[in-house]
Amino acid sequence: MTAKIAPSILAADLLHLGEQIAAAEQGDADRFQVDVMDGVFVPNISFGLPVVAAVRRATKLLVEAHLMIVEPERYVEGFAQAGADVIIVHQEAAVHLDRIVQHIKQLGKKAGVALNPATPANVLDQIVEQVDLVLVMTVNPGFGGQTFIPHTLRKIRQVQQLLAARNPACEIEIDGGVEVDTIGAAYEAGARVFVAGTSVFKHPAGAAAGVRALLGAVAASGNRAE
Repeated sequence: MTAKIAPSILAADLLHLGEQIAAAEQGDADRFQVDVMDGVFVPNISFGLPVVAAVRRATKLLVEAHLMIVEPERYVEGFAQAGADVIIVHQEAAVHLDRIVQHIKQLGKKAGVALNPATPANVLDQIVEQVDLVLVMTVNPGFGGQTFIPHTLRKIRQVQQLLAARNPACEIEIDGGVEVDTIGAAYEAGARVFVAGTSVFKHPAGAAAGVRALLGAVAASGNRAE
């Protein structure tokens, strides 16, 4: 499977969101991620349903809603209706994770489960066959522009081994500190979808160049990039 870039709207210029999305598409972005933060599960407040709906109107690519919120089960239906194709919930925030995953899939959406840096990969054991995507956080969630945590590479490898044995169609995505000097090692560890905010939307040559630079870094490390 080739590398896929998922620009994070958190780092975009919201006054020119449509233009920013179009530019990232020109660089061969695969999908877009909207970070939904409630100020409780993570120490920041960001976007909600209207922004997901706006991104949905602006692109035909996949739209991910990454729910960094408490009680995510209360909101998955709303995000599905807003146009999210993939709904990602945190294992740490979900009391009944299996129930939430099944609800997301019943809504006709892809279900993702996110793991914070300190959460071990083995928490996926009872749910691994049910999910479409595992998101390994490579920073502590809540803010953009953070530095990649190196020890998360070990967890990416562990998740890859688990999925290879029990759910090989499931995607491994990472989020946090994705830069040209970190993406190659994460790809080699098993990640295939890369959420990138600052390195895309703050690239000095524009979002398209930011996406291409990340894909080029994967290729330069001896891997295949899309």
